[in-house]
Amino acid sequence: MTFPKEFLWGGATAANQSEGAYNLDGRGLANVDVIPHGEKRRAVMTGKLQMFDFEPDLYYPAQGAVDMYHHYEEDIKYFAEMGFKTFRLSIAWSRIFPKGDEFEPNEAGLAYYQRVFETCQRYNIEPLVTITHFDVPMHLITTYGSWRSRKMIDFYERLCRVLFTRYKNLVTHWLTFNEINMILHAPFLAAGLTFSEGENEAEIKYQAVHHQLVASALATKIAHEVNPKNKVGCMLAAGLYYPYTCHPNDIAEAQRMNRQNYAFIDVQSRGKYPSYLLKSWERDGINVVMDLADQEILKAYTVDFISFSYYASRVATAEPNAGERTQGNLLPTIRNPHLEVSEWGWQIDPLGFRSTMNELYDRYQKPLFVVENGLGAHDVPDTNGYVNDEYRIAYLAKHIDAMRDAILIDGVDVMGYTTWGCIDFVSASTGEMKKRYGFIYVDRDNAGNGTLQRTPKASFTWYKKVIATNGDTSFIR
Repeated sequence: MTFPKEFLWGGATAANQSEGAYNLDGRGLANVDVIPHGEKRRAVMTGKLQMFDFEPDLYYPAQGAVDMYHHYEEDIKYFAEMGFKTFRLSIAWSRIFPKGDEFEPNEAGLAYYQRVFETCQRYNIEPLVTITHFDVPMHLITTYGSWRSRKMIDFYERLCRVLFTRYKNLVTHWLTFNEINMILHAPFLAAGLTFSEGENEAEIKYQAVHHQLVASALATKIAHEVNPKNKVGCMLAAGLYYPYTCHPNDIAEAQRMNRQNYAFIDVQSRGKYPSYLLKSWERDGINVVMDLADQEILKAYTVDFISFSYYASRVATAEPNAGERTQGNLLPTIRNPHLEVSEWGWQIDPLGFRSTMNELYDRYQKPLFVVENGLGAHDVPDTNGYVNDEYRIAYLAKHIDAMRDAILIDGVDVMGYTTWGCIDFVSASTGEMKKRYGFIYVDRDNAGNGTLQRTPKASFTWYKKVIATNGDTSFIR
């Protein structure tokens, strides 16, 4: 039983984790550049520690990443060899508008992405482009307070209009904001937000995300005006919360946590704020300032499809001291005793993947696109740089099988599947290189040392066969 004929197989990257070249060809400094590797990383990502420039004696992995800026042709050629139908990548905002508030874009940045998209086109690979994968130009943070300011809507709108117009004949699939719900968990990483002592952090986060939601709706409007063929999606960090026990309090807590994850997608897909979120703001004294026209904009310009990342399911409880804790995608959770975990404590749950797809499709009745799914592992290459990553093959095979069941048995409409990531690059959560996801090994270590040589892993050949057979995972792994 194969996948739909037009199913889009591929892989995914992010500019700040793969490109490097942070100061070349007019690119400006961004929030994602100044998040260091090491013990200060989490404090910076969460906005607790302000870091607006590089500090001596710290290593900043995004500066060089895996230098896809100079290796994109080689990398895309590898993707084509695997048979990719689509390649998800993101725009570094500060390559296009180095400061963020200019009126004229940086031609060198525009020309770079044009070369990337034309290379994809040459190999018949459809680009799936995330407009901002956490990137915010540093000037917009230090001058305007980033997404706290309503002015950010205008700057983002200008960025979108330039992108949609310039790449009208090269890109038709767009995502507005990567994992928009991560603003609640890592606000500096996700949106360039930092906080001063005594500020109402929750109110600032929700005000900022309101501005993002309006910007996302306007981006959808512009995309459809520039090219009626454009399809625009939203994106969330997904993964169901299970109740820790069958106690009603645990069930209610799991429901609350799931609603928190869905709240912003409710707005982008349904066109209005859900009543449960408005009531929570009322209870907590959170005042989100909205213009009179905002609700009309949100209602009129909803997304065409729902995209999401899935790595693990989670567990919720109403008891503060119940259960062992573990970590997953910056979201702490209760350890599920029925599941295996990865080396980084992420709970491996293929059936939860299927359940998450069913939940999203039941809720929104719009096509889904799985734009991140993969296993971070410490790969050890042999003397030739080859990695026999059977563990990654096993993880992906089980999740692809679960996705097939969601489509063919449950009737979920899924457009495509892009693994995270198709080539090794810097981990967003830890800043490590040793936490690898790719089908292609890149010779670079946690300190930035290495030749950057690319070497296909065992999973490279396996995924090539999966794509060639439109989803058959049954051959020897």
